[in-house]
Amino acid sequence: MTILIRQAKIVDPTSPFHLSRQDIFITNGVIQKMGALSENADQVIEGQNIHVSPGWFDLFAHFCDPGLEYKETIATGMNAAAAGGFTEVLVLPNTKPAVDGKSQVEYIVQKSKNNLVNVHPLGAVTKQTEGKELAEMYDMRSAGAAAFSDGLSPVQSAGLLLKALQYIKSFDGVLLQIPDDKTIGTYGLMNERIVSTQLGLPGKPVLAEEILVARDIKLTKYAESKLHFTGITSPKSIEYISRGKQGGTGVSCSVTPAHLYFCDEDLRSYDTNLKLYPPLRTGAERDALKEAVLNGTIDCIASHHQPHEYDSKVCEFQEAKNGMIGLETSYGATGAALGNRLTAERWVELAAINPRKILNIEVPSIKEGTMANVTIFDPEATYIFGKDSIQSKSSNSAFIGKGLKGKVIGVINNNQIKIN
Repeated sequence: MTILIRQAKIVDPTSPFHLSRQDIFITNGVIQKMGALSENADQVIEGQNIHVSPGWFDLFAHFCDPGLEYKETIATGMNAAAAGGFTEVLVLPNTKPAVDGKSQVEYIVQKSKNNLVNVHPLGAVTKQTEGKELAEMYDMRSAGAAAFSDGLSPVQSAGLLLKALQYIKSFDGVLLQIPDDKTIGTYGLMNERIVSTQLGLPGKPVLAEEILVARDIKLTKYAESKLHFTGITSPKSIEYISRGKQGGTGVSCSVTPAHLYFCDEDLRSYDTNLKLYPPLRTGAERDALKEAVLNGTIDCIASHHQPHEYDSKVCEFQEAKNGMIGLETSYGATGAALGNRLTAERWVELAAINPRKILNIEVPSIKEGTMANVTIFDPEATYIFGKDSIQSKSSNSAFIGKGLKGKVIGVINNNQIKIN
């Protein structure tokens, strides 16, 4: 198969063609030529404002397989990822059974093999993600686990987390954690502030996040290991992480597009799709997150894609499950939240380069002779996100009907192509 992408702006700091407009000719998955070309191709991709970058990488998505396939499967998850511009995804271990052993990791690796989207399993830190006993992380690493996390059940025990951080250091591993002390605001349904009081809903204070961030930075420094915080919502957390980085601690962080776009005021509608984990914070805290994304303090954007079937969301607010799908809206929602201040170069850092650097995975480069692992997008396109365009098996999204900015045109990876 031959593909010709015409007059694309290359957004790739590792490419000799960075920020220039080039034709790209791809044969059997390999970038053969770049420049002003006149080749004929089986498929030609062209448009007014086409940009091409290394394929995007999502650090935190739930594909629910095995055991929860009524919410999502690896196949439908990969479709959603490709539609959102992602060629690689790190998937959560919170399945049934949990991904806490070699055989579960191999199941995901084999089931997703030779597809357009590369699926990387997150191995559980503890058995059954219960936070009681360390899982066999070395075996999982050997089987293909790209990093380790208890996903939606962050490790609460300081001693256990320290052991895990010391253990993964032997093979230069990385641990991911949603910072949340579950003993604070245990039954909270949303952010604890004025809006929660007005709505009569129990709150979860931002303190629960900040305490765990402070603790885990100290543990990571002591272990001389690596930890990535995902789902950061607090300006104080960002301050702690920034200080930790300056002190040489191996910490990094990501934020979700939903936490850049929405705030706790949006919950006045009792929209269960906005019942998230961690919860949406105040407008002022959301604005601080935006600044941290733009100034480089936050390293990555992570979708926190969490599919749910109809009955888990169309119910009383207190009964609804946390989370919403996010892979397909990740770019457009971030673009809408940050507007013209989000450059294509900054987005590519957040979505393609930094996630791979954190995980020690090679960043694909757009140059002649390399395998094409690319995302094609238009940063200026605006559109209304519709339910009919959802590729995920579930449709629990608060972005349906919302105006988004930045559109994915398609992805190419593993000698396969998907054009939206």
